[in-house]
Amino acid sequence: MKRLEEEIKFNSYMVTEKFPKELENKKKELHFLQKVVSEPAMGQSDLLELESKINEINTEINQLIEKKMMRNEPIEGKLSLYRQQASIISRKKEGKAEELQEAKEKLANLEREVSIKTNQTRGLDGTEVLKGDEFKRYVNKLRSKSTVFKKKHQIIAEFKAEFGLLQRTEELLKQRHENIQHQLQAIEEKKGISGYSYTQEELERVSALKSEVDEMKGRTLDDMSEMVKKLNSLVSEKKSALAPVIKELRQLRQKCQELTQECEEKKSQYDSCAAGLESNRSKLEQEVRGLREECLQEESKYHYTNCMIKNLEVQLRRATDEMKAYVSSDQQEKRKAIREQYTKNIAEQENLGKKLREKQKAVRESHGPNMKQAKMWRDFEQLMECKKQCFLKQQSQSSIGQVIQEGGEDRLIL
Repeated sequence: MKRLEEEIKFNSYMVTEKFPKELENKKKELHFLQKVVSEPAMGQSDLLELESKINEINTEINQLIEKKMMRNEPIEGKLSLYRQQASIISRKKEGKAEELQEAKEKLANLEREVSIKTNQTRGLDGTEVLKGDEFKRYVNKLRSKSTVFKKKHQIIAEFKAEFGLLQRTEELLKQRHENIQHQLQAIEEKKGISGYSYTQEELERVSALKSEVDEMKGRTLDDMSEMVKKLNSLVSEKKSALAPVIKELRQLRQKCQELTQECEEKKSQYDSCAAGLESNRSKLEQEVRGLREECLQEESKYHYTNCMIKNLEVQLRRATDEMKAYVSSDQQEKRKAIREQYTKNIAEQENLGKKLREKQKAVRESHGPNMKQAKMWRDFEQLMECKKQCFLKQQSQSSIGQVIQEGGEDRLIL
């Protein structure tokens, strides 16, 4: 249930906060790109003009920030701190959401790989892959079996060595027995009673078997009666011995039930106490995080104020240097002053403006005659062009007749 609640919270955050922000940013970016595409191509002059405008706006923004810092409004400062905290928390939240999304994708990929591997293993030997505690129990069981196997293997090796020794002694005894039998047969043949030892052994063996069978019959009957007596006596002894143990077991069972109830109660109390401590710990962690962020913000504010103080000190130093240079009687120092340089530049620009106004006046006075002269030149060019066309036409018509020019007149003679 906790896992499902966390997943629901994560999905609701993604749907209500993260995805709408991303969609809004994408829409803004698309609108900006469409605007850029719809505008005509810009040249180098347009780019320079835009850069100058950007620089002017940046200077205005810096001036406004300086004015705001000089005012030092406490309410706005607090609001800015809260805004910064909210932006930091939102960025952290977005980062954690992205990390969680990546982790979920990795987990899904790993689960797919595990399912593929399990299917492959099932296809190979038809057995199911063990997981977690089952695999640990299986490994422990294998280790115990391996130790038992090693012990049994060692015992088997000892038995094999002992068997080899006994087999060797048996072979030696058989060889001795065969030698003795050969010697005995040779002695019987010398005495003329061959086969005597064999028949005597057979008779002794048959008599021994008969006596053993008779003894076994008597022993089995006696053993059975004794076994029944022993069993009855053992059963009665076990019953008498187990009676107090059974009584103790009943008491212990009752005590065990009481202890299990007490254990469950203690466990519930422990769980509630642990939950309270966990909630307190989470609250303290959140407070510590907030205080750390506030400390970082105060440090950044402190560094910013130090930078502003240094800038103001530099400006003040420049102003004092300017005042010293302006007040001093030395002409070289006065020339180094910014005011003198600006006054010099202003005088130069005023002189240049006077020269340009005089030039403008001269251009205005000579504009009418110059325009008339230009019109006369254009008319002269048109007249010469007309004469040129007539001359070309005359050359083309020379085959038809002859043109004679006399007294400012042209006559065509065919």
